[in-house]
Amino acid sequence: MAKDLISRYVWIVDTISRYGRLTREELNRLWVDSRYGDGKPMPERTFYHHRRAIEENFHIELACDRDGAYYIVEEPAQGGRAFSDWLLDSYAVSGALSESAEVAGKVMLENVPSAREFLPTALEAIKEKRKIRFTYAGFNRSREEREILFSPYFVRLYRQRWYMVGRREATGDTRTYALDRVRAMSITADTFVPDPHDSDPHTFFANLLGITFSKAEVRTVQIKTTPIQAKYLRALPLHETQQETVHDFYSIFTYRLKLNYELVHEIMALGSAATVIAPKELKAMVKEELQTMLQSYS
Repeated sequence: MAKDLISRYVWIVDTISRYGRLTREELNRLWVDSRYGDGKPMPERTFYHHRRAIEENFHIELACDRDGAYYIVEEPAQGGRAFSDWLLDSYAVSGALSESAEVAGKVMLENVPSAREFLPTALEAIKEKRKIRFTYAGFNRSREEREILFSPYFVRLYRQRWYMVGRREATGDTRTYALDRVRAMSITADTFVPDPHDSDPHTFFANLLGITFSKAEVRTVQIKTTPIQAKYLRALPLHETQQETVHDFYSIFTYRLKLNYELVHEIMALGSAATVIAPKELKAMVKEELQTMLQSYS
């Protein structure tokens, strides 16, 4: 798809999303004033072509009510919609910034480890179900690992880093690799059959916080927070299983999670504004980490 066409699709979805419902006439008035309209209304045929393309490429349905107003059909949270939302947001932000090049010095961005070099290769291998061979410079190793044969199942963006998850052929187990630590990658001619238990990302990470895989049992996690911290967790939930019970002077957030490294450090990042109530094993893990940290300052 041409970049300009994608930008037009994003404008239509973003505009209808912001207004809730818009008739063709209302949408056209906004279109005329936009940078895409060039002072002219959108032809009816063009709109219907764009509408079909949006549904086919972004899996977003634009429905029309009895009054002739178009709206976005809300669907249950799912991977395809989450991906579409992320893609649309990325294009929208990119378009806004590209049109404001003169204020580039006034925009602060995070330094994101680049995965541009290997992400397309990994995605192609996932699509074609072909094994890849790569060199990896892990942080916990003094030397690079070479000639790793790997069956990539899916990729995940977590904390500004891209990861790929799949089966390491030499050991037969499921592994996670950060793409910014890859030093060379190539697609082989060998195909693979995805493991039905580990190849769906939403099932794989359903009860996990972070990127570290765990076969531990799912536990009920409860965290007590201050009213101020509760507002932050409402705005940006720690995990999709989050539920809140509000009390007069505090809130209790409940999750269904496996206990792992990332969960402990997410809780520690909340500082004194959050306290683990359950399970006792998680409470002990946080306490041990805090004690270790204090010892390094003694």
